[in-house]
Amino acid sequence: MDKIIIKGGNPLSGKIQISGAKNAALTLIPAALLTEEPLTLRNLPRLADVDTFGHLVNQLGVSTEIEGKRPEVFGRVMTLKAGRITSTEAPADINRKMRASVLVLGPLLARCGEARVPLPGGCEIGARPIDLHLKAMEALGAEINIGQRFVTATTKSGLKGGHIVFPIVSVGATENALMAATLADGETIIENAAQEPEITDLAQCLIGMGAKISGVGTSTLIIKGVTRLHGDTYSVMSDRIEAGSYACAAAITGGDVELVGALPETFGAVIEKLEAAGVAIETTENGIRVSSTGRISPVDIETQPFPDFPTDMQAQMMAMLSLANGSSVLTETIFENRYMHVGELERMGANIQVAGRTATVRGVKELTGAPVMATDLRASMSLVIAGLAAKGETQVLRVHHLDRGYERLEEKLSAVGADIERVSGD
Repeated sequence: MDKIIIKGGNPLSGKIQISGAKNAALTLIPAALLTEEPLTLRNLPRLADVDTFGHLVNQLGVSTEIEGKRPEVFGRVMTLKAGRITSTEAPADINRKMRASVLVLGPLLARCGEARVPLPGGCEIGARPIDLHLKAMEALGAEINIGQRFVTATTKSGLKGGHIVFPIVSVGATENALMAATLADGETIIENAAQEPEITDLAQCLIGMGAKISGVGTSTLIIKGVTRLHGDTYSVMSDRIEAGSYACAAAITGGDVELVGALPETFGAVIEKLEAAGVAIETTENGIRVSSTGRISPVDIETQPFPDFPTDMQAQMMAMLSLANGSSVLTETIFENRYMHVGELERMGANIQVAGRTATVRGVKELTGAPVMATDLRASMSLVIAGLAAKGETQVLRVHHLDRGYERLEEKLSAVGADIERVSGD
């Protein structure tokens, strides 16, 4: 199994190209199920999760053609064509690898009148039930049957417009409901919809395909169903979490890095906390510039749905704040078990106390390299960030997590001065 070896202490300097957003790509791929015409997605990141979702829709009968296979090129172009859907069942083996596979539920139900998706199991960072997805489909007229391993959704005469009010904000359920409603008969209103930029990206793609959607970017979406959607070419937005992660890497090393393609409006809450920590953020013609003296001030953070601070940036900020001059308090409100990286950061000398959903990070003078184990995608990146600033050598194990969400991480960091390499290990 591969591992990443980092020799810390080098300030990062130069430019990093921000890739297409993983979370947007995983929503745009199933949108291809809504039409028999080709959907071409540009700026698609080279990630394990994207490849896995491509294999999933292949098993449903979707053909995929990929351009930009050259290893020296960031991003790819994928054309998906669901001319004839041959299966309406999402494979259980893929669902175990990637929970976003539930996002085929709405499109399959809207296009074919039926869908069968595996029930979710446990998750290392917390439970992710699909009850809100199912209630949204019921509000559009679907009949839901829950078995031991699968959920089956059917509709005898097509989906009907309905009124969906989410009791809590759910990104995935909003995405599923939005896609299903585009082909429903009549008007659908989605209230308390998630407002994440990736949902705006999906809505813009669907509009390009002929959907009628208003309220994009707000908590109330209004969709007037159409009888069919057509193909389109759409460019995936840049990854706000990747941009925030590299911003933390630049800050903790006292670096000066331009994040090319970063969209500051998509992660304003992260930028606000970075600036409060003493990191300089400057908008450039091509993205943002992040510079730091390496002196980090403590800040308090509470994760909340967009536009507030994202849970996907909590671990990376914790790593940066482990070298702050003072104590920071982080509160995780989205997932109940997202502090699994704490023990690994402590191996490197971090001083962190966890009580329930609150973590108190008392800054230390230095971190020391150590062998550490990645537990999930964002936790993996927090260990890389810590390793970039640590004294000595850090070995990050189980790096397959990183491959799910960071395109060619070692190459990007090496290009701005990091001493980092991937090696094969037992």
